[in-house]
Amino acid sequence: MSSGPIIQAQDLRKTYIVGKVEVPALRGVDLDVPSGEFLSIIGPSGSGKSTLFHIIGGLTPPTGGQVRVAGQDLAKMSDGDRTRLRKRTVGFVFQKFNLLPNLTARDNIAAARYIAGYDGAPDPQFEELLRLLGIAQRLDHKPSALSGGEQQRVAIARAVVNKPAILLADEPTGNLDTENSHAVLEILRDLNRKLGQTILMITHNPEAAAYGHRTVQMRDGKIV
Repeated sequence: MSSGPIIQAQDLRKTYIVGKVEVPALRGVDLDVPSGEFLSIIGPSGSGKSTLFHIIGGLTPPTGGQVRVAGQDLAKMSDGDRTRLRKRTVGFVFQKFNLLPNLTARDNIAAARYIAGYDGAPDPQFEELLRLLGIAQRLDHKPSALSGGEQQRVAIARAVVNKPAILLADEPTGNLDTENSHAVLEILRDLNRKLGQTILMITHNPEAAAYGHRTVQMRDGKIV
């Protein structure tokens, strides 16, 4: 794990307008994440975890403050630049698997490469990753023929097929039973160890958070 921060947030604020009411979601968050760290962000619903996730991933802009990802100030990037960042530098894993139901697992993964503008098959290392994920023999099945744990593993494969430097995982075990939750968390830890990926995992579960190198707790839009 190198010492340089790959994610930097300074005085990050986000306020939503609901009717005529201002609802603060983030209230001045400062966070540095060194390259190669597996960071768990824990907190109850409404604590600002997902808002922070969406801002770091370039999915929504902050109301104030600054966020830099892989050395780039997101506020100074065009929409196209932020889209390219999401395609190649940041991978996403969500609680809902978000697999395309009419495509096989293989084609769901291939779609991520196509969208990012990559041609041809993934490098040979990816075959080893598929074995690590335990889905190498399930790639020709559609999501409806896969278990929840298998679908989440396909979603992880799709998120990392383009070798992003950062993986953002939002409640990745929220729809899984205990056995599959542990399996997915072990996979994330292996990805961090073997590929050196920086992982930010949002969770409300202290047991899941313990898989990270460090845990940050959020409450009422702040890190506490």
